[in-house]
Amino acid sequence: MHDPAPADTLSRDDPFTVDTQYWHALPDGRIQCDVCPRACKLREGQRGLCFVRGRVDDRIVLASYGRSSGFCVDPVEKKPLNHFLPGTPVLSFGTAGCNLACRFCQNWDISKSREIDTLSSAASPDALAEAAERLGCRAVAFTYNDPTIFLEYAMDVADACRARGIKSIAVSAGYINAEARADFYSHMDAANIDLKAFSEQFYEKVTFAKLGSVQETLRYLHEETSVWLEVTTLLIPGHNDSDAEIAAECAWFAEHLGPDVPLHFSAFHPDFKMRDIPRTPPETLRRARRIALDHGLRYVYTGNVHDPEGQTTRCPACGKPVVERDWHVINRYDLTETGACEHCGDMIAGVFDGPAGDWGAKRRPVRLAEKPGRPGKHDRRRLTLLPAETNPRGDQE
Repeated sequence: MHDPAPADTLSRDDPFTVDTQYWHALPDGRIQCDVCPRACKLREGQRGLCFVRGRVDDRIVLASYGRSSGFCVDPVEKKPLNHFLPGTPVLSFGTAGCNLACRFCQNWDISKSREIDTLSSAASPDALAEAAERLGCRAVAFTYNDPTIFLEYAMDVADACRARGIKSIAVSAGYINAEARADFYSHMDAANIDLKAFSEQFYEKVTFAKLGSVQETLRYLHEETSVWLEVTTLLIPGHNDSDAEIAAECAWFAEHLGPDVPLHFSAFHPDFKMRDIPRTPPETLRRARRIALDHGLRYVYTGNVHDPEGQTTRCPACGKPVVERDWHVINRYDLTETGACEHCGDMIAGVFDGPAGDWGAKRRPVRLAEKPGRPGKHDRRRLTLLPAETNPRGDQE
């Protein structure tokens, strides 16, 4: 539990504030939020650690429904998802706040924001789904900050997208309680879960969370859902990059998630409250990848570095490269429309539907705004495409 934020201007009259479901009253008069293991216990007017959920009129509300820190069309590989509709564009967005407190956060200006004014864009679920369709996106991605804290909005967007044949992707730290988790992921088609490290000490001191809760989410997604799952570990020099810790993670991964769930090792860069830590050397990522492959994992990737071999998908049966990537550009694609190796016919694990897309490394900011009003009641929509930008380095989320 943390010390709740002080009382401020939370109000159920705000057009972007909605009631929520996962909470219960305590005997001492406080109300406990039950979305995540943080279990914030709040008095009237207080916000939880995530900042966007708080107590108003003896209930927990979400104060960011329909608001976003911005929209952008990205390659799906940036989430990162290498085995989910490869090469296709996704409409990405996030809100403000987070239910973790990672000292190394690389989106800290969004996820650590304590200002609702950061949320300068507005869009109802239907408007987002319509925009994704008009932009030719195969999926929407809830990213930049953790969708766990705005799950009501994310689920409604996912439902609106599903009605148009558009998939939904959750990029999350996986820090969520069982009941909310089952509800949230029933609306998702794919997820990339950040496995921050493989030690309780790291989780408690650096992220202020618990490793066991994330492991429960990973097992749940793998064993009890049809959600396509990939996992990312950001390797931070001197903190979670030892051979012993990487080997322990890979051994657990192989036992509980199996060999076919893709694992991404990505490079840290100095940011937020860990600016004194150097960038992750490329050799660290290559070493981690070798350890993972030695543990029987079939699809292991490196990210945030230029490493063609570490970004190549090889067929586990014949060993030939079937997808070669240069950052997020696909230069070789030897899979059938259903994901079979064209050399030997073995199926590659993943979600494949037709030929690979050619979106590449482009990112296209989108201005999407509506007339303010109660969620679901917006009546004016505006979609502005900004010039496409090429992002050759393709930094991951």
